[in-house]
Amino acid sequence: MTERPILFSAPQVRRKWRRGAASCGSGCRTCSQNDGDRMKSTHRTQAKAKRSQRTHYVMTYGLLDTLFASPDAPMPAEKRRHQLTRMYGGLRALETAPAPTRDDWRVVSDAVNLMETLVKDMRLCEDSSGLLDDAVKALAIAGARHVETGAAIRLDGAGIHAVRSVLEDYAAMLETLSARTMTECHRLTERRGHEILRGVRQPHDVVVTAI
Repeated sequence: MTERPILFSAPQVRRKWRRGAASCGSGCRTCSQNDGDRMKSTHRTQAKAKRSQRTHYVMTYGLLDTLFASPDAPMPAEKRRHQLTRMYGGLRALETAPAPTRDDWRVVSDAVNLMETLVKDMRLCEDSSGLLDDAVKALAIAGARHVETGAAIRLDGAGIHAVRSVLEDYAAMLETLSARTMTECHRLTERRGHEILRGVRQPHDVVVTAI
């Protein structure tokens, strides 16, 4: 199961630059060179500080992971089992746990997002249940209600049915599609999440903040 994008700002790197000798004021070549060196050092420091403040995104899989993944066989059994265990564990918590956690909501939402990528972006399968949009809506409502009121993260009966149907479809795709395809699906899904955070959204995107 892909984790949601983790955002962090790299710490600013500060270095102390030793001052050169003061200019003699005569405009000689040595002083002019020292002044130029100090200006270059300042510009380099400013550029490094600006780069260090950029937001970096942590991806579950990189391009090399996709290139080296099997183009024919599914993901290794351990990875598939890990994803499915977390996915169904999260769903079970949303259904029955006294106080489902935000992580429960996230792992279920991640699986629905991956299925949405397979259907709408990669066009490798169809929404056989016809409930993909209903599942997205149900999770969005539950997440938004929790953020706004602090209520437990719960799905109603129709929402549980829609989400469970979509997760079953995703589980079938995970067992069928190649490791390379699923790795690329993870990358595209996370990239779409990063674009949403930058304000670039598609008509079907639903965003729940602070969860």
